Amino acid sequence: MSATVSFKVTSPLGPVPVALSHARVGRGEPLLLLHGIGHHRQAWDPVVDILATEREVITVDLPGFGASPSLPDGLTHDLPTMNAALGALCEALDLDRPHVAGNSLGGLLALGLGRERLVRSVTALSPAGFWTPAERRYAFTVLLGMRRAAELMPLPLVERLARSAAGRAALTSTIYARPGRRSPEAVVAETLALAGATGFTETLRAGATVRFTDDVPGIPVTVAWGTRDRLLIPRQGVRAKRIIPRARLVRLPGCGHVPMNDDPALVARVLLDGSR
Repeated sequence: MSATVSFKVTSPLGPVPVALSHARVGRGEPLLLLHGIGHHRQAWDPVVDILATEREVITVDLPGFGASPSLPDGLTHDLPTMNAALGALCEALDLDRPHVAGNSLGGLLALGLGRERLVRSVTALSPAGFWTPAERRYAFTVLLGMRRAAELMPLPLVERLARSAAGRAALTSTIYARPGRRSPEAVVAETLALAGATGFTETLRAGATVRFTDDVPGIPVTVAWGTRDRLLIPRQGVRAKRIIPRARLVRLPGCGHVPMNDDPALVARVLLDGSR
């Protein structure tokens, strides 16, 4: 069951209200899950039921994605603001230093929360920020192309494509290594989410100069990378390990950029192991 929580975030104009859509399920230590750019919290659906047997799982639509509105005037979609908003979200939900896991943009945000000691562990799946300038330009070009295609495609065409494995591959093979495993309904929903993401442009623009260059000391960190990631290529995981030397680096065989759907059992195990 989804809900919306409101809280205040400090801006140059003073405290401003922010509202985020989220869902909570399960019992155990809290685990906050953060999706990637252009996606929505339902990206985690393939692993939520497995995780919920051992964790209280909180999935959230980031500002300007899914059912969450963009940040209000006075706040920008940059990393310091997003980390402040997520810290305020945890406070509003009475989450005392939860475990956090994120994919892509969400992985970068999770590492930022870890660096600020706002969480008790971090698991980052193909996190952004460990790219070279050329790799970042490539990824942004692909993302912009996906966004443009989603905006231009009429809904009946999306629905028709999603009914076949080949059509689902045409829509989602950039992020999934096994797109045929994604349900037609999920593919339609995430294509609409990408087209309607009001925070996409500002978030992408804010990421143009981002590189993660700091260690994350004092808490357990796991960095996991799909061996078939076509958006952020796997060698970026080796760079992440150099920057965060105590991190556990895990290969996800046969998985793409959004691995939760490619191998739910493996990804759930990595998330549970990383949040102990």
